[in-house]
Amino acid sequence: MAEAGKGVTAGKLAVTVQKRLSRAQEKVMQKLGKADETKDVVFEEMVANFNKQMGEGTKLQRDLKAYLAAVKTMHETSRRLQDCLADMYEPEWFGKEEMDAMVEEMIEKEMDNNLEDTDTMWLDFHQNITDSSVPSMDSYLTQFPEIKARIAKRDRKMVDFDSARHHFSSLQKGKKKDEAKIAKPAALLEMAAPSWAQGLLSAHQVAQTNLSYNQAEEELGRAQKIFEELNVELQDQLPVLWDSRVGVYVNTFQSLAGHQEKFHKEMSKLSQNLNDIMTKLEEQRQLKKDGTTATKTIATAKSEDANHSQAATSPTSSASNSSEYELPPGFLYKVKAIHEYAATDGDELELTIGDLVLVLAFDNPDEQDDGWLMGVQESVWIRTKDISSKGVFPENFTQKV
Repeated sequence: MAEAGKGVTAGKLAVTVQKRLSRAQEKVMQKLGKADETKDVVFEEMVANFNKQMGEGTKLQRDLKAYLAAVKTMHETSRRLQDCLADMYEPEWFGKEEMDAMVEEMIEKEMDNNLEDTDTMWLDFHQNITDSSVPSMDSYLTQFPEIKARIAKRDRKMVDFDSARHHFSSLQKGKKKDEAKIAKPAALLEMAAPSWAQGLLSAHQVAQTNLSYNQAEEELGRAQKIFEELNVELQDQLPVLWDSRVGVYVNTFQSLAGHQEKFHKEMSKLSQNLNDIMTKLEEQRQLKKDGTTATKTIATAKSEDANHSQAATSPTSSASNSSEYELPPGFLYKVKAIHEYAATDGDELELTIGDLVLVLAFDNPDEQDDGWLMGVQESVWIRTKDISSKGVFPENFTQKV
């Protein structure tokens, strides 16, 4: 049994080697122009598209994973930056004993929540891309190696078909020559043989020729069948695969864009929260600097700081000194117009360069739009004390004084 197994293995090896030699010989003959080659321009175009599609898909997969690695790196650096901020943000910077403990505790709690939410957002963003975009690309690319192997097999079978076709063609030509020779026996053996044996020799030669011819014909039929089956399957499959690339790209980038939009939208909110916390931190610094009591609101601290600054820079301006007139309710701080602004609505305030405006708190904070302030002209307030003359105006048209 062992010997038989070795024989089978050796036989398969010999057949494989013989096939490779035949293919190599056929390719050499085709390159030298001594044998024609089966050509299919349409199929060659399909293969070119396949190679292009596989290259683009591989590049997209590689770049998508690089983007994912960059997101992870950004998350890690963002976390280190947040940890640094959390470590530096110590209550004793501003004197915990002098500060209102409740306000300070509130700010610290907001800071912790904001940093925790930021970390969660990065984790969710990374996980969403990992769960959706990357697996779809991986699944898309898994079909290419198998199809590529079948294309290579089809190429080999095409060479086998060409080789069998050429072999059969050469036997056809040889058969005609042999038949001509048999018709006119010229060999010494035939001439020396008795007349009754010459017929047997001629029949044997014909039988041998026919046997080789029939074997070559059967081999040609088998090679042609195998090649055409592979060729038809690939001609059906390659166009479908080529058309599928658009859907894959659309799904991949739509999914990625959706996750990016959600991430950046939520991150903008957290960034605004962090900005608000830093504003509160600055208000604490102003409270300590100005020596205000812990019972005063942060808005009052801003008001007094603005009034003291105005008194220091303009001691001769009696109209702008808060000690000489009563401030309107909800006063926060004072600004000066640096650009002219023409009111476009009844609730807006007209501004001229140099106008001083007393900024007021909104009755309903939800009504305040980003970049807009509520205020009343200082000169109007001093003259009329009429709070109804207040209006909104763009913040970037003014600067604090």
